[in-house]
Amino acid sequence: MKTDLKANTKFYQVSSRYYRPENEIELASLTRYEKVYTKVMESADEGAREAALDVAGVINRCVEDKGRCVIAFGSGRYVFKVYDELVKLYFADKVSFADVVAFNLSELGLGDDDELSLHRLIHNQLFAKVDIEPDNIHTFNKHTTIEDVHGQCKAYERQIIDAGGLDLVLCDLTKDGSIAFNEPGSARNSACRLILLGSDSRSRVADALQSDNAPKTGVTLGIGNILSARKVICVAWEEESAVALLNAIEGKMTDLVPASFLQVHNDVKIIADLDAASRLTRISYPWKVTSCEWNDYLIRRAIVWLCGQTGKPILKLTNKDYNDYGLSELVALYDSAYNVNIKIFNDLQHTITGWPGGKPNADDTYRPERAEPHPKRVLIFSPHPDDVMVSMGGTVRRLVQQGHDVRIAFQTDGDVAVSDEDLMRCCILAERLLGHFKPDVSHDFIDAMKSMVNGKSPNADTDADVRFFKGSIMLSEALMACRQMGVPRENIYDLRMPFYTDDPHGQGKITDADIAVIKDLITRVKPHQIFIDNDLVDPHGTHVRAHSAIIHALDGLKNEEFMSDCRVWMYRGQWGQWNVDQVEMAVPMSPEEFSDKRDAILKFQSQIHDAPFRTSADGKLSWQRSIERNSNLAEVYQQLGLATYEAIEAFVQYRP
Repeated sequence: MKTDLKANTKFYQVSSRYYRPENEIELASLTRYEKVYTKVMESADEGAREAALDVAGVINRCVEDKGRCVIAFGSGRYVFKVYDELVKLYFADKVSFADVVAFNLSELGLGDDDELSLHRLIHNQLFAKVDIEPDNIHTFNKHTTIEDVHGQCKAYERQIIDAGGLDLVLCDLTKDGSIAFNEPGSARNSACRLILLGSDSRSRVADALQSDNAPKTGVTLGIGNILSARKVICVAWEEESAVALLNAIEGKMTDLVPASFLQVHNDVKIIADLDAASRLTRISYPWKVTSCEWNDYLIRRAIVWLCGQTGKPILKLTNKDYNDYGLSELVALYDSAYNVNIKIFNDLQHTITGWPGGKPNADDTYRPERAEPHPKRVLIFSPHPDDVMVSMGGTVRRLVQQGHDVRIAFQTDGDVAVSDEDLMRCCILAERLLGHFKPDVSHDFIDAMKSMVNGKSPNADTDADVRFFKGSIMLSEALMACRQMGVPRENIYDLRMPFYTDDPHGQGKITDADIAVIKDLITRVKPHQIFIDNDLVDPHGTHVRAHSAIIHALDGLKNEEFMSDCRVWMYRGQWGQWNVDQVEMAVPMSPEEFSDKRDAILKFQSQIHDAPFRTSADGKLSWQRSIERNSNLAEVYQQLGLATYEAIEAFVQYRP
């Protein structure tokens, strides 16, 4: 199975000039806004190889110069890719760990189960596979008391000093700008200490440990300890890191972004993939730092940006506006602002369609979707049962009303997202029905379920019956939402993909079995349109895994004859939204249609008020954020001088 197909979901190719300049002069120009040396690689795999080579270089130099190398190893999931590459270098005789003295950058809190150990993760990922001496591995004492923890932290710092100080810190950047467990609010001179873990850190730890029992405390080397190291290598992958990376290297130093303190270190290297670097000026707004290789997407991005800077709609932009904001190249390229304005206005106008399945008997030259065939077989994949309605419910309604054969496939049943309270509510209902109808069914199952939830048995969250009951709750809500939108029951598929059902926490790895489920369904339906989720910043990982399985399946089916007549569209909604310059199909909604979408979302009663996962500090749920994004996108189109709508759902075409 291929391991890195995510690059195929790029909606346009970023010119390598912006992240791989030919000489130092170009690099200096491109990075004028960056306060930390940052190397951008095309993929996380390439970035991990680069980081591993750098680490190996530090080890070899230090061992040659002084006989040992002292390293603080991070335990975030991004550095695990680096560890994999270090193991490869070790077996290729490119590096030895025999003279490496290792310190754990952070560890979980006091008295926690030894199985809940970040040191154990590093050991399994790296130390157990290389020739490091066991006596050279140091970590925090998890079994110290609260009274002794301060002294233990000071002793840990003395161990580092006695070893000669840190030659290298290898860490990763989290989405909130943390390094190790130095969360927002950590001071620049902070030392090794016990801290309370925030919700983001606990979520990351639970994911890494495959556990719901995320500890509330942790011990970490402080920002001051990290800055005292002779060199720091920090890695950042994936789109979820993009904002934090921008703030860390282009923003002001602030304890709200602890990684921004790396700006004062004289030997830091940040290695990022294109997803993580996507918001850097040289990637997102290259016209501000260099001459551009203009293409349709970059021109559209530049004009949307210019409208935001000037507060003008597209057709009111002037030559002076272009010159004042560094876009004179476009005026020279198209002879006048008017020509650029008309081009981009028409491009954006052509993204808007009330016919997401294509309009029959119409000229489709400038439409996002082709007119024929009509009606189309449409297959929509939804990671959780509610994602399809939250992200593209209005489009589903349009497709059904316009006569298309709409099929919806739920990749998981979403049981992890159903609360114990909702389970208890349904147990009470089942108990009442059993008492009334007195069928020849034992009450033992319901009694056991209630007892497990009431007593919160340690096995309650992983019990197969509990998971099935919770998943059934969400699926029943999804069926009602689909019914409201006109999708018949026989067009609904409950895929129960193995990566989710076979793992107690829905966090399993994608395997060939998952890909086979997707390939089989696509082959049976032979769709003309496929809609897939692209919410790759999902903090819980289900969306990423569900997306990956589809991408691998599509790669395996790309040579099938029926796929030549199939278009694949990507949607977002639960965790983000496409930018206007990315949108290739915009499906508008009237006030009545938007109301219908909200009504369909409200069928998911288990997710409306007390769902376990919230998306922001203000307590809003992901579905609330999604409908706000629909409204906001419509407002952006209006501000650009296009038609006014109540809301818009947006899509980008996937091109293998």
